[in-house]
Amino acid sequence: MSFLPDLHILIIMTVPLLAAVTVHEVAHGWVAYLLGDPTARNAGRLTFNPIKHLDLFGTLAFIFTQVIGWAKPVPVNPQNLRHPKRDMIWVALAGPAANFALAVVCALLLHLLPYLLSVFALLGHKVMVFFGKPLFLMLNLGIQLNLGLAVFNLLPVPPLDGGRIVAGILPLNLAYRYARLEPYGVLIVLLLIFTGVIQKIILPAILYLSDLLRGGML
Repeated sequence: MSFLPDLHILIIMTVPLLAAVTVHEVAHGWVAYLLGDPTARNAGRLTFNPIKHLDLFGTLAFIFTQVIGWAKPVPVNPQNLRHPKRDMIWVALAGPAANFALAVVCALLLHLLPYLLSVFALLGHKVMVFFGKPLFLMLNLGIQLNLGLAVFNLLPVPPLDGGRIVAGILPLNLAYRYARLEPYGVLIVLLLIFTGVIQKIILPAILYLSDLLRGGML
């Protein structure tokens, strides 16, 4: 995993990266809407326009690591939910679940790629090469980025999705105390990075799941 990706990798990364962050945030907002909260819809965040969902630092993290990063959170008002404490668990789970699903779709397409390339081969070897390698890299990055976004956001640190899930499971008094960690969430994540927890536990887990979905195709 290079620190500064090549220009062609950055270009190829664009599509799977935009898809990953967009699907993640739209899933949060859509589940919240289904459960009674129209905040994300009213804010114009139930859109597949990726610009609405990009976070500058989260995008840079994706570019440099090619594995982990984050998007701009969709606004959710728990008080509008029919069962605020329970429903926030489903809202939080929606984003990672959508990314896991998209990673599986990318893996299925990757396994079908030889058949797609055989179609391109009918148009000529140059056409097959022109489309084949970018599609191969794009689908591989799609698997990696979606798993990275899902696993990273499941860390039990407020305000990440995992933190909201934990808050929804805990008894009300403990959940309230736990939620008070949210202002320090960024510092906690940075601490996990600088102490090597992310590199030693989270990244290997993401790469293991990526290899599992690829099925040894690399």
